[in-house]
Amino acid sequence: MNLTNNLYTSSLALLTDFYQITMAYGYWKTGMAEKTGVFNLFFRKNPFNGGFSVNCGLSYVIDLLQSFQFTDTDLSYLSTLEGPDGRPMFEPAFLAYLQELKFTCDVDAIPEGTVVFPHEPLIRVKGPILQCQLIESPLLNIINYQTLIATKAARIHVAAKGEPVLEFGLRRAQGIDGALAASRAAYIGGGTSTSNVLAGKLFGIPVSGTHAHSWIMAFDDELSAFKAYAEAMPNNCILLVDTYNTLEGVKKAIEVGKILKSKGKQLLGVRIDSGDLAYLSIEARKMLDEAGFPDAKIVASNDLDENIISSLRTQDAKIDVWGIGTKLVTAYDQPALGAVYKLAALKEDGKWQYKIKLSEQAIKVNNPGIQQVRRFYTQKNSRRQIVADMLYDTLQTLEEKHKIIDPLDITRQKIIHSGEADFEELLVPVFRGGTATYESPKIADIRSATLRNLAELPWGVKRFVNPHSYPVGLEEKLFTKKTDLILKLRNLD
Repeated sequence: MNLTNNLYTSSLALLTDFYQITMAYGYWKTGMAEKTGVFNLFFRKNPFNGGFSVNCGLSYVIDLLQSFQFTDTDLSYLSTLEGPDGRPMFEPAFLAYLQELKFTCDVDAIPEGTVVFPHEPLIRVKGPILQCQLIESPLLNIINYQTLIATKAARIHVAAKGEPVLEFGLRRAQGIDGALAASRAAYIGGGTSTSNVLAGKLFGIPVSGTHAHSWIMAFDDELSAFKAYAEAMPNNCILLVDTYNTLEGVKKAIEVGKILKSKGKQLLGVRIDSGDLAYLSIEARKMLDEAGFPDAKIVASNDLDENIISSLRTQDAKIDVWGIGTKLVTAYDQPALGAVYKLAALKEDGKWQYKIKLSEQAIKVNNPGIQQVRRFYTQKNSRRQIVADMLYDTLQTLEEKHKIIDPLDITRQKIIHSGEADFEELLVPVFRGGTATYESPKIADIRSATLRNLAELPWGVKRFVNPHSYPVGLEEKLFTKKTDLILKLRNLD
């Protein structure tokens, strides 16, 4: 799969933090480069004070890892770097090692479009520790941003209650990469289309759009502008009515709609981009209905997000389609997800040694081991509902009774007996020995998976204010192992 269609023409091996290179050099220098390690990529807290997140970015990760290599120009650049003493930072032999380096890790990941929760490994990487280390920063760069935007889009989809959501944040996005990744993630999260034509071409996302205020201003009057646009685009006629006076604009749009109807064409709708959207949409709806245009849609924009949409719905606004720009592509009220990538196990003399990072903050103590996530669900009236997620150690035998313990609160426990609920394993093989074994679904299928997942999620978890905490925890043996490691490292065992 070539996701980026040669958007990037140079190697991305140096798209990493410098300390990844210095650690790689250290592993090589000390003879540890080929030791097998296991790293988990996860986040600690749902964004936007919400109750869920939507995993996104795996296709980018696959594309990155399939083409991972150090080019001659990469190595030439590294050879110019000097330490504070003026001597070369890296030995020529190390650069020669990087020149021959091939990606050989195993990678397991949760598919895109899956609803996920804190502490769950979205990606698990197993392989030579040097390789695992080198890919940390680019994986975090991809997953952090796209998961954040997909989650924001999913929240907007929930607020819109299934009504179309148009993403048009290109002009406000953080650069070209940010715009493309945001358009893709927004569609996966539940958006309906994008205004970003390049994203439409690269990813197969439906594109939408009509005209801006400048079209109206380019003509002598609003009616002339509407007539000209309807003549030019009779099959795509949504008219922006708030350039001068919104309700007067609606009247003129109705006049043009009658002209279109006489020619066998249709006024698709009007767009309102400013003012009191609740009042104006209600009045516009009355006018359109009375004029014989009950099927004409009312599109609203103007710095909308899930909270404003929810408010407008409680005001009985007559809005059919939501146009979302700035607050979606910039994740306006939370600038970063904060996912991390931690060493969880290292193979020493053929045996696995579990690793853990301690902290004074319990939330920053990572979970050790080679983890899998088991999701339990029930079927009621032909409808599936997810009920709990369990992180467990793949090297341990599971009991018939699953006790799931919240890693941050031992009093929060859930017991599920075998056979009491169906389950699925969330992490699936993506690379084996450095070779891709997973083919990413079409983007429309990923989006459909998101919508199915959201439908399976208990409503309380989807609330925007004080959402219910979905049960996620460690299987009892893994919880005990983690506790023992903490006590040992703190000399309390």
